[in-house]
Amino acid sequence: MPPETGRVLLVGAGPGAADLMTVRALRAVEAAEALLYDALVADEVLALAPAACLRIQTGKRAGKTSMKQDTINRLMLRLARRGLNVVRLKGGDPSVFGRSGEERAFLEAHGVAVDIVPGVTAASAAAAQFAFPLTHRGEARRVAFATARVQDGEVVEAGWTALADPQTTVVLYMARDAARAAADRLLAEGRSAQTPALAVENAGRRDARAIATTLGRLADTVAAQAFDGPVALIIGEATALARGVEVAVPEPARRSA
Repeated sequence: MPPETGRVLLVGAGPGAADLMTVRALRAVEAAEALLYDALVADEVLALAPAACLRIQTGKRAGKTSMKQDTINRLMLRLARRGLNVVRLKGGDPSVFGRSGEERAFLEAHGVAVDIVPGVTAASAAAAQFAFPLTHRGEARRVAFATARVQDGEVVEAGWTALADPQTTVVLYMARDAARAAADRLLAEGRSAQTPALAVENAGRRDARAIATTLGRLADTVAAQAFDGPVALIIGEATALARGVEVAVPEPARRSA
């Protein structure tokens, strides 16, 4: 089989703002002939593509209708076989819950060259924007990125015991609708209900919000906010250092009869 003439770049657009893109990501978008982009990619980033660039929105936002992964894979392949410089543009970093491994394996199996361009992930953007560290001497020795898949009201992935370590900063992606199940699981594994926590909406964007709460009240805090944008839940002692955040209003104490 002869080598394909096109190539595909899996590019991280970062958390939203164009000035948080890497120089390599910027150059990739500016040189794109076909751009397949996720729903969370900001308009100011899309505007960097050439006027003649073919733009295709693939969706890929939790809870919303989106193009199936198999369709995306075959579309990238078809465009690359036409000899186009294809950019698959993803919010955040393509290697952090971005299915870069699946897409790369599919394309390379069909003879298409693939390069990956990293991007700023939501956890890093939130930490920078709200002035708290993800690791902190004496309080947070490690960071764990996770998602929370829920079935019958409970998270179903293994590995939650390790997340209960009080020196681990836990970042839960795509967990807005799984906040209660995730918090309950961490509490059941032994994480303290008083552990500081943040619910960060639209991390890295100009309209970002961070709500400070505790693990024990995290689910109620998320439910009370009615978030519309992407939400990252960040749990750990280091989040107590965050600045410019809103503080969840505690429930009024119940009076004894």
